[in-house]
Amino acid sequence: MNVFRLAGDMTHLLSVIVLLLKIRTMKSCAGISLKTQELYTIVFLARYLDLFTRYYSFYNTVMKLVFIGTSVCIVWYMRYHKVVKQTYNKDQDTFRHYFLIPPCLLLALLVHRSFTVMEVLWTFSLYLEAVAILPQLILLQRTKNIDNLTGNYIFLLGHLFVLPPAMLSDLVVVIDVMNYLSAYRAFYLVNWVYRFFTEQHKARWIPWLSGLVQTALYADFFYYYIKSWKNNEKLKLPA
Repeated sequence: MNVFRLAGDMTHLLSVIVLLLKIRTMKSCAGISLKTQELYTIVFLARYLDLFTRYYSFYNTVMKLVFIGTSVCIVWYMRYHKVVKQTYNKDQDTFRHYFLIPPCLLLALLVHRSFTVMEVLWTFSLYLEAVAILPQLILLQRTKNIDNLTGNYIFLLGHLFVLPPAMLSDLVVVIDVMNYLSAYRAFYLVNWVYRFFTEQHKARWIPWLSGLVQTALYADFFYYYIKSWKNNEKLKLPA
């Protein structure tokens, strides 16, 4: 495993854990799309079913268990916790997310590396992950305003270790749903480029294209983040 993959894994893991801790400690999920969190849960369950049939390494097993466990916990808090569920923006989080599942599954059945159950599920998880953020982006566009400190957290999440403790404390307090738009995707993109030039294997164009689609969906948010930061104004997304 190269350093870029490790950095991507750790940044992704940190964003999920901090989101869960934010919900648990603040007893609030305001601004967070349950639809997106449910899609991510399906993504992790489909991708990591080989956990029960194939062993790669201790690191691999632990990461799979943590991603599945944290995603299930987030959904549970938002659906069933008696306090947290009262803060959920149900009236604004109306994207029909389950409509995304059939086309992703159909595409996985048609376009895959090999026609086996695990490979089709793995490919399905890539396609679904690429569009899982859509309900969240739509929810953000409906609410329009995002706290700039939250935006800073999203943009700087990949560089947490160079921030002063006081800022880290503030970031944890105000972290909002967009942690999934963190720098982990950038690390994974660099990882793909690195592996393309250093490893002897066929181009893995399915995960590459899926990742590029996912990154493209994030690009709009980052554009408005940089614009608001440059103008020193509150981050606002267009209607």
